[in-house]
Amino acid sequence: MWKPRAVPRAFSLLHLLFHSVLVLVSAQGSNRTTWNTLTGSPPLVIARGGFSGIFPDSSEFAYNLAAVTSLKNLIVWCDVQLTKDGEGICIPNIKLENATNIDNVFQNRSKTYSVNGVQTSAYFAVDFTFEELYSKVFLVQGDFTRSDKFDNNLFQILTVNDLVKNEAPPGLWLNIQHDAFYEQHNLSMKNFVLSVSRTVNVNYISSPEAGFLRTIRARINPRITKLVFRFLEKDEVDPSTNQTYGSLLKNLASIKTFASGILVPKGYIWPIDPSSLYLLPHTSLVSDAHKVGLEVFASDFLNDVPISYNYSYDPVAEYLNFIDNGNFSVDGVLSDFPLTPSEAIDCFAHVGLNATKKVNTLVISKYGASGDYPPCTDLAYEKAISDGVDVLDCPVQMSKGGIPFCLSSIDLIESTNVAQSNFSKLGKIIPEIKSGNGIFTFDLAWDDIKTLTPSMLNPYSINSLYRNPKYNKKGHFLTLSDFLNLPKGQTSLLGVVITIENAAYLARKQNLSVTEAVIDTLSKAGYDKPGAPKVMIQSTNSSVLLKFKEKTKYELVYKIDEIVGDAVDSAILDIKRFAHSVVVKKASVYPVSKFFVTGSTKIVPKFKSSNLSVYVETFRNEFVSQAWDFMSDATVEINTFVQDAEIDGVITDFPKTANRYRRNRCLSLGDSKPPYMEPVRVGSLLLAMDKYSLPPALAPAPPLTEAKVTEPPLPPLSKTAPSSPIAGTGQGAQPPQNAQSKVTVCVFLSTLIVLVASLLL
Repeated sequence: MWKPRAVPRAFSLLHLLFHSVLVLVSAQGSNRTTWNTLTGSPPLVIARGGFSGIFPDSSEFAYNLAAVTSLKNLIVWCDVQLTKDGEGICIPNIKLENATNIDNVFQNRSKTYSVNGVQTSAYFAVDFTFEELYSKVFLVQGDFTRSDKFDNNLFQILTVNDLVKNEAPPGLWLNIQHDAFYEQHNLSMKNFVLSVSRTVNVNYISSPEAGFLRTIRARINPRITKLVFRFLEKDEVDPSTNQTYGSLLKNLASIKTFASGILVPKGYIWPIDPSSLYLLPHTSLVSDAHKVGLEVFASDFLNDVPISYNYSYDPVAEYLNFIDNGNFSVDGVLSDFPLTPSEAIDCFAHVGLNATKKVNTLVISKYGASGDYPPCTDLAYEKAISDGVDVLDCPVQMSKGGIPFCLSSIDLIESTNVAQSNFSKLGKIIPEIKSGNGIFTFDLAWDDIKTLTPSMLNPYSINSLYRNPKYNKKGHFLTLSDFLNLPKGQTSLLGVVITIENAAYLARKQNLSVTEAVIDTLSKAGYDKPGAPKVMIQSTNSSVLLKFKEKTKYELVYKIDEIVGDAVDSAILDIKRFAHSVVVKKASVYPVSKFFVTGSTKIVPKFKSSNLSVYVETFRNEFVSQAWDFMSDATVEINTFVQDAEIDGVITDFPKTANRYRRNRCLSLGDSKPPYMEPVRVGSLLLAMDKYSLPPALAPAPPLTEAKVTEPPLPPLSKTAPSSPIAGTGQGAQPPQNAQSKVTVCVFLSTLIVLVASLLL
């Protein structure tokens, strides 16, 4: 049988989410800048239902997590509903089934009532006593796009008094809706608010009903409690005035007569074109409201829903656009993820991309700024440079005539319109390279390749998350020679990384030496001269790196392209023969099961103890690319990898996010860093989860062994002209991983397929 949990237990679980949070929760904010808010003070963070982006809205864990990970002056939000016996409870929706399990508990007690003139069928608080709800009904995650793994925690419904008594939030905001509905059921929101205000310090009371705010205005002490008029969508009607919110917006001076501020959907301030999802010019609402003495609070901030393409899926960038745009600042933001606006306000606002770096972690591009522009185009590279990337990358491919150029894949289908071009008939299956059909770079001359139209990479299109569609099919591809001209005159760039794959196949089957082409092009561009930009050569093949070790003095980077949980000593010794650093996947550092981090490995410290630098890929802004532990915030993820795992570099599609992170002011505070700039304690969300809800345990990832590292030397160039493989034969094999010996197997299989096909002709 369920037993009520003591609040200290909730806190003991949640304080583990971030390092040193008990000390840091009382840390002072570090931002002393004057703001463009009404009062000149920093904007407030209002946590809607607590940290409702992770835990069920209005639950004890949600409120507690918000308090320990956000600004010291955090305001927590409670949507007030009234029970049959007049108790005020915190539940985000008048329809209780949208945030609780009530429909499973009281299956035949839903009712139909008129709510603001609309017949509504639901479970309403007015039909239940508080004791019924408290003892039998539990809060659950009402947003079906979020994790339901905490629904079995049996979170009790909190009264307003319980919220203040048990969670002790720094500040309290009560949102009151449906006053007329409760009056129909002989319940008075006015009486409840006045009563609770005598026992609890309520900092803000909001309502979308002007009539309600007018009735309590004279009874509320304005030095303690501020009244805020909440605007809903512009075509909706305030039931107390029968006016649309759009019409009420035209008379801000009238609102000032009964409220000290307004709460508006963020689109009132920065509207978005509904057809393109790009920002339109900002309105004058904030400035207009400030002129009549109204504070402006903005709502609808969520880390885990698509936002305007202008923000590149970076929630910090969105907050900064509302608080640090050079023209105005809202006075507060209402968020389901209060950690993110806390870091935006205290750590990132009024800090430029040229501010001093607080950490020396390298920022390495992934196909340029491929989160914003088609990969490996001039636009992607120029954006990466302007965003402050340290190392610009070029994955080298070879054209039919042996010209090296930059492209994200040897298969042109993946990032160009070649499949819709006159070259579509060149498709073939080459099991040594990839499974399935492809149109490969070595089958087209460079003059043909440069006529192709680039296409945006959309790794999360299955989630309907697309990247900057306005610039899809824009930009031009670059030869390696042209790419090497980009860093010249760019003092912010440290160097370039040249990635080489499929070298053995190109030599053996296409008579192309990609290693010699790269060495020659680098030399002609002066990169082998003293004072030249740094050069890094990256490959999954030790044979490639050994070739460069023989002929150059560049930094050699070994990429481990499978997820590994460890590396045996002999494998590390073998890597040290030919490499100075390694690239590993994020999941090799922090294993993940069902989007929850399950722990950490020793892979990074093990490589670093052998004097091998560790770079990690791929960091992306899209929230679906991150485990829930990182709060749907790319900055939280980067911060954890840098501070906790102590990696040497991040490889990212969005260099701006990583570069901005390492310049934020909070990183310079040492032991006084606030909790929102502390690394996550990886795996701690599992500790807050009911044991029956835990994701399946994962078997440890296999270790990297010497057999996976060691491979034969690169083959010599073929003596005959390259022949075209038979198109469409076989099912294809999986692409090779690190060891070259696997390629040898693929060669045998490919030859066998050709032989069988010839016998059948």
